[in-house]
Amino acid sequence: MGSRRPPATPDDDRLVERFLEMMAAERGAGRHTLAAYGTDLARFRAFLADLDLTLGRASATAVGAWLGALAAAGVSPRTSARRLSCLRQFYRFLCAERLRADDPTAGAQGPRRGRALPKVLDEASIDGLLAAARARTDAKGTRARALVELLYATGLRISELVGLPLSGLRPDIPAVIVHGKRGKERLVPYGGAAAAALDAYLPLRERFLAGGRPSPWLFPSRARAGHLTRQNVAVLLKDLARDAGVAPRLVSPHVLRHAFASHLLAHGADLRSVQQMLGHADIATTQIYTHVQSDRLSATLARHHPLAG
Repeated sequence: MGSRRPPATPDDDRLVERFLEMMAAERGAGRHTLAAYGTDLARFRAFLADLDLTLGRASATAVGAWLGALAAAGVSPRTSARRLSCLRQFYRFLCAERLRADDPTAGAQGPRRGRALPKVLDEASIDGLLAAARARTDAKGTRARALVELLYATGLRISELVGLPLSGLRPDIPAVIVHGKRGKERLVPYGGAAAAALDAYLPLRERFLAGGRPSPWLFPSRARAGHLTRQNVAVLLKDLARDAGVAPRLVSPHVLRHAFASHLLAHGADLRSVQQMLGHADIATTQIYTHVQSDRLSATLARHHPLAG
């Protein structure tokens, strides 16, 4: 935004420098985060230059005009909100350090952002992934099948799956005991396909032990953590996607978790049960999947109802 170069303002340079130093030292901001803050502040400075203002003298009116200019330029609400967040933190820092008496972002209204719906694979794509895993018959393929079957059958977070101890398998029923966020324990059942995949994998599990040493993990490996990593599973899923003719960019461990929830609801599962299996503390988090189903129903109506047009 803005066609002129920001005026030579050593004071502004020093304010930005002090802000970034604080973010690094007190907030632990990384190199990429600091670079993004610096870029956002530079963009705002360039906009202010057209108003003959500087960062130190920016007004609430200027902040509002900048947000309007971002919207007019087609900048996404998410990006605009991020840039406003940067300004808020910058001016709050100036106020806290008594480098400025007022915060020009205090009354700024950020753009409204709709909640992004999760990406979900349809059932045919999931069937293709599972078929690709079942087609691999060596030891690694048997492990891959167990991983994918269990991931889709339980909706576990990938960190929960790779960190699942062998003792997490219930010996009496097809279910796993999971310690999720904040150490909260939950019992998640799984079906016959996942049970069969685990039955095939468990006799081969010792082949993956590092140096033959015992391991507490269901999916041990030679990685530093002692078990398969999230990256290992992500790469595996993309390989299976290629085998299945599914675009790899659409497939990730979290997408399978979304598919688990959406497909359950599509087949009549109640929202509270899905919430418990996913380990969501708030049912509002689970309700996002009802919006996915509503969008699909609307699309189906639009395509097939004779009066939809």
